[in-house]
Amino acid sequence: MSKRLTIRAARPDDAAYLRDLAMRSKAVWGYTDQFMEACREELSVSREQLLDSAHEYLVAERHGEVLGFCGLEYLSPESCELAAMFVEPAHIGTGVGTALITRAKADAAAAGARTLIIQGDPNAVEFYRAAGGVPAGTRESGSIPGRFLPLFRISLEHESPAQ
Repeated sequence: MSKRLTIRAARPDDAAYLRDLAMRSKAVWGYTDQFMEACREELSVSREQLLDSAHEYLVAERHGEVLGFCGLEYLSPESCELAAMFVEPAHIGTGVGTALITRAKADAAAAGARTLIIQGDPNAVEFYRAAGGVPAGTRESGSIPGRFLPLFRISLEHESPAQ
C-alpha cells in the first residue's frame, strides 16, 4: 500500500471539514472545552477565505483521506503569514505537518514572498523552529485576551518554488 501524500488546493466545500479538523487538532494539547469554544471562530475557515485570492489553503490527503491542512494569507507582495496549520490527531508526528509547511514555504516563495510570519501555538514551538522559524516576539491571541503567542519569521529567500 502506498504511503504517498498528496497536497492539493482546498475547495470551498472543504470549509466545514477544515474547521472541525482544526478543532480536533488544537484539542490534542489538552485545552479545556471553554478554551476551545473561545477559539472556534478564529480556527474556522470560511468558504469566502477559500475563494479569496489573498489566501491559499492546502490540504494533505492520502488515498482521499484528509490528514491535515494549512493556510497562507498574503499580506503584501513580499510577506505572507501562515494563517493555519492543523493535522489530524492520529497523524501528528508522521510528517504531514512537515510536508505542508514545506509546500507552504515553496508556494509563498514562488508568489514572491520573502518572509513567512507564523503565530504558533506554544505547544508547536519546536515544530516551527525545525521548519526554519526564528523567534520574533509574541502577539496577543485573537481568541483569548491577555494570552500571548510566539511569533516566528522564516526567510524564504532560498526556498525552491513548488513543483
